[in-house]
Amino acid sequence: MRANTSPTGLALLLIVVGLLISFTSITASFVTHESIWRYLIAAGCFMQFLGWMRHGARSGGGAR
Repeated sequence: MRANTSPTGLALLLIVVGLLISFTSITASFVTHESIWRYLIAAGCFMQFLGWMRHGARSGGGAR
């Protein structure tokens, strides 16, 4: 078992970029009231999901 359980590498990149896309799109959606931003919100959340799945696969699948 590894002592470092924080995401690194590609997993961390996917999580951080997904967060930035989601937060920016949420703000833009509230400001402009355009429904097209919902697709970017979903894409950002999906990127976060992929990042966390990659991190989970790299670290053995779960907390032990």
